[in-house]
Amino acid sequence: MNTEERTKAQWDLIDTIGQTYEKLGFGMIPGRVIGFLTVMEKEQYTFEEIVDTLQISKSSASNALRVLEARNQVEYSTLLGDRKRYFHIRRQDKFALINEHQTMLRKSCDLFHAMYEVKADKKSPTAIFLKDVENLLTVFLDRFDELKAEFMSKQ
Repeated sequence: MNTEERTKAQWDLIDTIGQTYEKLGFGMIPGRVIGFLTVMEKEQYTFEEIVDTLQISKSSASNALRVLEARNQVEYSTLLGDRKRYFHIRRQDKFALINEHQTMLRKSCDLFHAMYEVKADKKSPTAIFLKDVENLLTVFLDRFDELKAEFMSKQ
């Protein structure tokens, strides 16, 4: 892939990430910012570079960075004698994202269980659906730790 093709692919991906974040309820701009920080070649960018390159307002950039910091996805560093903040993706334990998904699945499983429990007719189509989803989530949850251990053994 030549430089021009790579740059186009990077910007297409940044837009896709923005649309994904918007569908998840976090907003297009935070998605574009995290996409930009993750996909582009530099490891960190100043606030001004983010604003200028993404062509967004300072207010939008500030709000997006606040959202991403609250979600522990972005952090910044400073350089001695330089008042600028340099933003970069938060590089965390490789299992942090998986653990977050595991927690969300566990909460979903508990919610499906609670919905099933309050159904008077446990044989109704909705009750059967709720129990099936709960059982499926339980299968995935039961395998999480096993799969993490399998991954680590291959490293």
